[in-house]
Amino acid sequence: MQSALREKLLEVFTQAQGEFVSGQKLSEAIGCSRTAIWKHIEDLRKEGYELEAVRRKGYRIMMKPEKVTSNEIQLGLATKYIGRTIHYEETVESTQKIAHRLSYDNVPEGTIVVADEQLSGRGRLDRTWHSPKFSGVWMSTILRPRIPLGQAPGLTLLAAVAVAQAIEDMTELEPEIKWPNDILINGKKTVGILTEMQAESDRINAIIIGIGINVNQSVEDFPEELREKATSLRIENGSTLNRAELIQAVLMKLEKLYEQFLSNGFYPIKLLWEAYAISIGKRIIASTLRGTITGYAKGITDDGVLMLEDDHGTVHYIHSADIEIER
Repeated sequence: MQSALREKLLEVFTQAQGEFVSGQKLSEAIGCSRTAIWKHIEDLRKEGYELEAVRRKGYRIMMKPEKVTSNEIQLGLATKYIGRTIHYEETVESTQKIAHRLSYDNVPEGTIVVADEQLSGRGRLDRTWHSPKFSGVWMSTILRPRIPLGQAPGLTLLAAVAVAQAIEDMTELEPEIKWPNDILINGKKTVGILTEMQAESDRINAIIIGIGINVNQSVEDFPEELREKATSLRIENGSTLNRAELIQAVLMKLEKLYEQFLSNGFYPIKLLWEAYAISIGKRIIASTLRGTITGYAKGITDDGVLMLEDDHGTVHYIHSADIEIER
């Protein structure tokens, strides 16, 4: 019922073509009290609509939130198969969960799941990923590579390179990658990537790559505890970005690198990844499930595994860890 009233309210504003609509007229058109109209107006503001209210004139919409619908993403998309099938929902619990379900239903390779808001977005180690409405890129991509299980970690690093390249193309920013797949701008986290696998003992059925990009948030949009650690492209670049165009750029880079990976292996991707890496050659602290290791990051293997040499000269091969550069 609330959704139907909201749609009717937006329809009245659309017909007004930017002119003011009185509270009385809105009340009559929708069939509810002026107090209820005020509540709906406030709800629209929370959803990203900018509305002007003037005494004795009423309300008018100044700006609508930019949504990333399937049509907007596919219009001008230059990929062959990644992003050609899109599952879009305005609000979801998690794009990863939907992508897992769709993958089991054998959707085509390259299918993406995109949302304008995630209520339970998550990153590595099941950490919460803050995914507010109409402000970022929250999407998951389904790939079906015919590769050995041991090569799968390389796709995580590949995705990080694709996003970094797309950000470079669309902004004047200089993204950096903290192993394995966090993308930082001026030292603050801007992108998180979560790669999950559906596999049997001897083969991969699907790789699902979840990508979260903080795009148009202002500082106030982040919870206080994240403001020192996280940022957005808008904060760092000084201007808003078209999220659909950013998604297109990411998908194009992802497809190009993925095909290169399938044809030539991980080594060319490794060289690109190392060009963005900030931890290689530096003294780092790696927190793993087995404990903490401190030493120098020597580089990554041809499968994307981090090589860390401790103070005794022993080289540890790190498949999963939280990395902190020692200050």
